[in-house]
Amino acid sequence: MTSRTSQPDTAPFVPAGDSPDPWEAAYLRFQTPEQEIRKFVKRLRKLHTDEWPRETEIVELFCGRGNGLVALERLGFSCIEGVDISPRLVARYHGPASLLIGDCRRLPFADQSKDVLMVQGGLHHLPALPDDLEQVLSEMHRIVRRNGRVVIIEPWNTSFLKIVHAVSHLQLARRISSKLDALEAMIENEWYTYQQWLGQPEMISRRVRAHFDVVQESFAWGKWSFLGRPL
Repeated sequence: MTSRTSQPDTAPFVPAGDSPDPWEAAYLRFQTPEQEIRKFVKRLRKLHTDEWPRETEIVELFCGRGNGLVALERLGFSCIEGVDISPRLVARYHGPASLLIGDCRRLPFADQSKDVLMVQGGLHHLPALPDDLEQVLSEMHRIVRRNGRVVIIEPWNTSFLKIVHAVSHLQLARRISSKLDALEAMIENEWYTYQQWLGQPEMISRRVRAHFDVVQESFAWGKWSFLGRPL
């Protein structure tokens, strides 16, 4: 079954000439689609999402090529949607989920219309913090039902991540490990947004908690995993 893709008239900021870039090429060297899907499934299970009703209405923001949607499908969810700004990436997904091409700072969903809003690695690509982050969080808060949930999984500057960065900077390590070489290439090609994100943990945490109560949270292996409910 192929995905149903629509592009609402209200969706702004869709870039023209959306073509492959060095970051994406490096990411494909860093992790295969199947590896990423298995990673997403593992992370979501740690947040006990596999215990939710299978008819839960879930929207994944910054869904990209849709591997997070495939992970949700493997967990048994049937009411899933994805939103991403890139028509090229969205076109790579083939599955039952409904996809929208649009900007996650301005979402085309009604107030309190979804059970779960989910982000798996999209917020650290936002170009302007804190404003862009606040727009996305406000939209998530507006759309999720009062008894709903939000899931956020993003890079975090843990001790482990600092060590990985230090090693990946070494030319010898990059020659020995293709994975480390791909990681360093990814960092080089998104240096500003990546460092902007990692450098403001207090602001990020404060903004998220202004909208959502913490249900479950962890900082491990270079990742922040957050499960919350709207205030």
